[in-house]
Amino acid sequence: MRGFERTSGLLTQRVRRATESRGFSETRVLTHWAEIVGQEIAAIARPVSVNYGRGSFGATLTVLTTGANAPMLQMQEPRLREKVNAVYGYAAISRIRFTQTAPTGFAEGQAQFAPPPPPAPRAPNAACRRRAEDLAGEVCDDSLRKALASLGALVLNKSKRQSETPE
Repeated sequence: MRGFERTSGLLTQRVRRATESRGFSETRVLTHWAEIVGQEIAAIARPVSVNYGRGSFGATLTVLTTGANAPMLQMQEPRLREKVNAVYGYAAISRIRFTQTAPTGFAEGQAQFAPPPPPAPRAPNAACRRRAEDLAGEVCDDSLRKALASLGALVLNKSKRQSETPE
């Protein structure tokens, strides 16, 4: 062993094998999809596979989207194709096929493209706020004291909730 190694170095071969099984010779199309096509399109569509035809130059990229968004994406196909081909460095993709699915359905066809928003933290109770204000009471700067008290109340509230949670 050479000591510590980056996780990306350890997973490179496994990720490459998994993506090549779906036809993606360039893994950046999958891993950086939002950067390639933009956040707006990445929220409603994701790449599924790349199929290479026999004897023809260029591949077909299959993109999964919901039924309502497919016509909008179809109109943007030339621009999407240019962006994806810029990743390859040549005209690797000659056609984009849009596959439509419902927002709910079979396990493979469920369309949840954007990650869910993180849950909002619960407001700390009065006891946590008082305890945090007491701890930050010796700070001279008024705005810093308020910020520390607010942070302390959230930390105390979180640690209190974790100690109450049965395991």
